[in-house]
Amino acid sequence: MDVSTGSLIALLLASVRAAAWLVVCPPFNSRIVPAPVKALLALAISLPLVPRLDDQVPALEVGSLLVAAVEQVVVGVALGFITAVFFAAIQAAGDLIDTFGGFSMSFALDPMSTSQSSVFGRFYNLIAVTLLFATDGHQMVLRGFLESYRTLPLDGALSLSRLGTVLSHGLPEMFVAALQIAGPLIAVLFLTDVAFGLLNRVAPALNAFALGFPAKILITLVLGGSAIAVLPDALEGLMERAVRAVLSVAGG
Repeated sequence: MDVSTGSLIALLLASVRAAAWLVVCPPFNSRIVPAPVKALLALAISLPLVPRLDDQVPALEVGSLLVAAVEQVVVGVALGFITAVFFAAIQAAGDLIDTFGGFSMSFALDPMSTSQSSVFGRFYNLIAVTLLFATDGHQMVLRGFLESYRTLPLDGALSLSRLGTVLSHGLPEMFVAALQIAGPLIAVLFLTDVAFGLLNRVAPALNAFALGFPAKILITLVLGGSAIAVLPDALEGLMERAVRAVLSVAGG
């Protein structure tokens, strides 16, 4: 095979950006996806783009190539982190339900993220990943990343000011989305606390707050489906905003 040096350098730099993105961006950043598979995915993503990236290769010098590789790592991590911020709203919604429903005391190690997360947080995260693949939402996320090679070429530079602006708006949107997903159930649990507080004032001998813990857990389990029902629409909206944010940072 007669392959030019420029094509090999373009494939290398494009694969570096894709690999850095896969390490950070959900759902590909999960530990259930082995590192060799992520490396092969990075090559599979980059290989079809090589003919279009030939003219974006920097000068064939060691210093220039090292700087370009570091820049691609920064670009890939930044674009993946933007998507992860919006996707984290699902996990945050589950964590809010755990906090108000009393499940936060049963923290356990999550083998997918190697961190401690609560019951509904893990449950909602798994449902979100399943919905993302079932509705082909991962293809929309991948397409948004592929557009970054057109709007932000290999010899281009990432705008840190634009990245800061997107993140400053994305974090509040993530918390608002989490409240919208878990809001109805949180309101019910809050009213339950109020009701048991009033009952405790009327009849202190009943020790209403001791009865409140199992009651809140029962209410959370019974009404948990109300929050799950809004996950498909919420996930679709979050992924659309994530793709738009990625394109805006990449200059699209």
